[in-house]
Amino acid sequence: MNQLFSARDVSVRFGGVHAVDNLSLDIVEGSITGLIGPNGSGKTTFFNAITGLCKLAGGRIAIDGQEIGGLQPREIYGFGVTRTFQRSRLCLSLSVFDNIVIGRQNALDLGLIGNLLRRRRFNEAVRENHERVHALLMAFSEPLARRIFDPLHSLSMIDRRRIEVCRALIAEPRLLLLDEPSAGMTPDETREFMDDILNVRKNNPRMSIVIIEHEMDLMQRVAERCVVLNYGRMVADGTFETVVADPWVQEAYLGTS
Repeated sequence: MNQLFSARDVSVRFGGVHAVDNLSLDIVEGSITGLIGPNGSGKTTFFNAITGLCKLAGGRIAIDGQEIGGLQPREIYGFGVTRTFQRSRLCLSLSVFDNIVIGRQNALDLGLIGNLLRRRRFNEAVRENHERVHALLMAFSEPLARRIFDPLHSLSMIDRRRIEVCRALIAEPRLLLLDEPSAGMTPDETREFMDDILNVRKNNPRMSIVIIEHEMDLMQRVAERCVVLNYGRMVADGTFETVVADPWVQEAYLGTS
C-alpha cells in the first residue's frame, strides 16, 4: 500500500502544556486507523493540527510527501483532507442539502453577478450538486435521501451524524478524520452507524480513515490498526488485540491491572 499521510515529531503547545508531544505517525492509503486514549491525551488536538486549526510548535505534516503543516484549513482541504467534529458543526435551520453541499466549498461558484447572468450554468451546477448529495444519502439510507430538503432539526441524532459524514465525503477526500462520531447516540444507533462507516470504506477503497472513539467494541469492529495516545505521546501501536493486551494500556487507559 502507498503511504498517504506522514507526521514527524509533531508538537502542539498551549502555554506550558504539551498537548501533542513529538508525535510521529504514518497512514497508508485505504486503511482505517483508530486513535484512542484518555480524555486530554491529545487526540482532537492532533486532528486540529492536521487540519490547520491549531499552530504547530514543531515537526512536520505531509500528504503524499507535500508539506501541509502551517497551511490554512482551506488549503489543507484542497489536499483532500476532511473531517467531522465531536460537537456538531451543522446548521439546524438549514436543509439537509444545504448542510452537505457546503462541503464542496472549493468547487462552488458563489459569485452573485456570475450566477445571475449565467443562469444555465447555475442551473447545471445546482443539478450536479443535487445528484451528488442524493447519491451520498442513498449510500446511507433511502428514507434519508427522500428528506434531502427537510430542515436538519427534524432529523434524529444518527441521521445528523450521517449528514456530517456526507458533508465531509462530498469533497471526495483522500483522508477522512472522524472525531467521536458516535457521540450522543444510543448503543443500537452506534452499531448501525458503524455499519454505515464500513460501507463508506467499501465504496471508497482508496480513502484512508482515522477515527477517534472511546467505545472499545466499536473500535475493535472497524479499526485495522489502533494507536494509543497519552499526554500527547504515542504509547502503543498495533492491532486492537495487541494494544488492549498491553499491560500499560490496560492500567493507564482501560483502568485494569
